[in-house]
Amino acid sequence: MKLQRPNTVLALVLALAVVFTACSKKTATSTGSSPTPTAVPTLSATSFTSDFSAMSKLTGLAASGKGSIGVLLPDTASSARYTAFDLPLLTQAFQKAGLSSSQFTIDNAQGSESTQLTQAQALMTSGATVLLVDALSSGVGANIEKLAKTNGVKTIDYDRLVLGGSRDAYVSFDNVKVGGLIGQGAVDCVTAWNVAKPAVFELDGSPDDNNATLFAQGYNAVLKPHFDNGTYTKVNEQAVPKWNNDTAQTIFTQQYTAHKDINTVVSANDGLGNSVINVLKNNKIAAKTVPVTGQDATLQGMQNVLAGYQCGSVYKPIFLETQAAAALAIYLRASQTPPAELLNGTTKDTGATPNVDVPSVLLTPVWVTTQNMGSTVVADKFVDKATLCAGAFAAMCTSAGIS
Repeated sequence: MKLQRPNTVLALVLALAVVFTACSKKTATSTGSSPTPTAVPTLSATSFTSDFSAMSKLTGLAASGKGSIGVLLPDTASSARYTAFDLPLLTQAFQKAGLSSSQFTIDNAQGSESTQLTQAQALMTSGATVLLVDALSSGVGANIEKLAKTNGVKTIDYDRLVLGGSRDAYVSFDNVKVGGLIGQGAVDCVTAWNVAKPAVFELDGSPDDNNATLFAQGYNAVLKPHFDNGTYTKVNEQAVPKWNNDTAQTIFTQQYTAHKDINTVVSANDGLGNSVINVLKNNKIAAKTVPVTGQDATLQGMQNVLAGYQCGSVYKPIFLETQAAAALAIYLRASQTPPAELLNGTTKDTGATPNVDVPSVLLTPVWVTTQNMGSTVVADKFVDKATLCAGAFAAMCTSAGIS
């Protein structure tokens, strides 16, 4: 018996070791430890396409996330995009990634800062762990983000940077480049329309929208050499509060009355541009006489381009922006660090002290004229071809190769 006991003890120890090892492996598996980097899909800023196929790669990540995602859109007055595009395209992006309708909410503040703040509070109370914030102003945006940080909620600046905010990341188009395209579009139009001695008036966007500041930075960088060498004259530059088109028309009426030599107008979006064009038409100014710029590639803007009153417009494919924002939100909701390939740039928050560089997804805008209208906004169904080419615009569409 004594000779057999050591073997018995040894056998028992070995058996326990096997059981312990098996239990340890089982415990490690069952505790749901954080996925290894290889388990997390890597999307880049160029992964997104019009069929939303990239979003389906995030279904596993979406399933592992906690809480809901809240989206705060600003209004329907500054641009029709928020109802016509952002709402349905964000919905499509979230659903393609596997989120159910109870796991995301998209609100619109309809131009009210107090409403936007209340909406943010309600979303957090109902369990939102990530907020996409397209703030009406940096003031309300900073308050929302401060409140979110206090409650452990991640925030993403969507389309507009919140100055002095505390967001985790920013998603937008390269807005300095947007302005650069506007400025270069004006320069090209001046040449194409044979404008002698260009006298330029600049109609900027809302002063409380950081995007408007970046747009102006972009087009002024293009125009400055022309002003400096005297080939162009800068008549004036004025911002339009809240991007209000009626206010823009009043501003330009006053400027054009005081400065009849204005023969080029750099306007920051299609709505402002159309206000300028209304004044020009009221003054019997013919097409292809006074170049006017725009942005957003709206139906109205595209028809003004076809008619020869607007040089072109910056097209920002919103289906890219909505997917990038939804993807970023899904990474953060799952407590994962977004890949460096997705956060492809930085944007300086000049409202912070000291200034900070915000990790950003910066997408590429496109300048649209009659030459590429058919292959961009029409091909992407951003503008409905039948509506664009209705009535008097049918022949213009044919001339532009849109049929």
